[in-house]
Amino acid sequence: MEIRGRRRCKSCEHEWSYYETGEVACPACGSMQSVGVGERARHTDSADELDLSAHRAAAEESIAAVADDLKTDLRTYLRARGFISGGELRDPDDTYLAARELLHGVDVFVRRRDPDEAMELYVLSLLNGVERGDRPAPEAVPAAMSAARGLAYAESLNAFRRDFSTWLEEDPNPKARRTLSTLGEHLKRVEALQGDVPVEQSESLVRAARELAAYAREGDESSLSNARDRLSRLG
Repeated sequence: MEIRGRRRCKSCEHEWSYYETGEVACPACGSMQSVGVGERARHTDSADELDLSAHRAAAEESIAAVADDLKTDLRTYLRARGFISGGELRDPDDTYLAARELLHGVDVFVRRRDPDEAMELYVLSLLNGVERGDRPAPEAVPAAMSAARGLAYAESLNAFRRDFSTWLEEDPNPKARRTLSTLGEHLKRVEALQGDVPVEQSESLVRAARELAAYAREGDESSLSNARDRLSRLG
């Protein structure tokens, strides 16, 4: 959607940024009566922060016991997130990636008849670090969780790709769009395989997406070259 990101309160004349707060109520007096000022800009990202503190202590006792409520909160957060903020293209950030991986990881854990300690510790490490954007390194991913990461990252990057494509409608860049299409073909393959790809490949796709976004925003040809090279090495 396109909105005027700055609001002016009709009651007290206070101005604030909707992009930063996500609130339509005036932060100074609480009035709901305000008007938009300035130019409209495309905006798809919520300002809400992820807070899973209510689930952490209980998960130490039993992940299965908190799984449903935890997945509900993660889905709510992910649905509100986007990658265009006030007309600016944003990268797929680590908190978003870790949140989607946690969503899939919890699902894998509770469906497994005999989840082992490595799986449990991995899910707990995701839960404990997700709000800070702590993503476990590829070598730390248990084999039983690698597909969960692959599918989570593919879904994340597809959401990013859709916003990126929308952003390019107002900031056309044929080279970026062609490379974005190449990224999309790789993501189709990962999703067709239900995420069952090497974790290093998932990380390469994230890096390529971020490099491509840097090129589109800043015009840095080296970032475009890096993204293309990274994607070509994936076959």
